[in-house]
Order: sequence, then C-alpha cells, then structure tokens
Amino acid sequence: MRDRVALRPGGRSQAVVLPALVALAGACAVGVVAVVDPNQPGHYPTCPFLALTGLYCPGCGSLRAVHDLAHGDLTGALARNPLAVIAVAALVAGYLAWTRRLWRGQPRTWAAPPWLLYGLLGMVIAFWVLRNVPGWTWLSPA
Repeated sequence: MRDRVALRPGGRSQAVVLPALVALAGACAVGVVAVVDPNQPGHYPTCPFLALTGLYCPGCGSLRAVHDLAHGDLTGALARNPLAVIAVAALVAGYLAWTRRLWRGQPRTWAAPPWLLYGLLGMVIAFWVLRNVPGWTWLSPA
C-alpha cells in the first residue's frame, strides 16, 4: 500500500518519507552502538544462547562488529562477526534499491525466490556450526 504513494502525481516527496524514517531509525541505532561501547561489560545484556549453552550463536559479536564499522574498522568488524558485516552490506544495498524504486515511482517487480531464502538459511546454520568447531577460532567473536 505504501508503495502506491509514489505512483500518484506529486507523490515523490511523500514516497521518501518512509525510507527517511527507516534511515533515521538505523542511524540512531548505529549511533547508540557507536557511542556505548559493547566491549565494556555491563552496557548490553549477554547473549542468552551463549549464557545457556556456552556456544556462539550466529549473532554473537554483531554489536561489536557494528561498533567497529561505525568507527571505520572493517578488519575488527570482520574479526567479530563476518556474517554481520555481510548482512549490513546487504541491508544497505537493499535499502538503497528500495529508496531508488520509491523515488522513481516504480512498482515492486521482484521477490526473493525460495531457493535464495533456503540458501541464506543454510549459510546461517553453517556459520553457526562452524564457529563452534574446535580449531575454527577465526570464526568465533574475537
């Protein structure tokens, strides 16, 4: 329904309201993580999966990775959680494509096929398992 706003005459400025709000929310969230260091204990809660099992989940290290990205440290972010860095890049690319489509007033023409979604799920599960394999410490959050 929101996508149709851009198709009306004069709706171009209205079409960017939602993307602007999403960008503002994202910037606020990244700003908080950039200012409140997740490397310091007590600022954020511990991962419940890690606390209960002692194993790393696919998201372990994501806050520290986003903190490092906000400070321009790509190497540190990749050491914390390489999957989070890839996810951030994909989210930014998707956001830019979505915003451009709304600005141009184009309807949505593509949806992710099932094979892609299952592939992404398989990649997350493989990452989850491999980062807990002894000797594969390069995938564990540093």
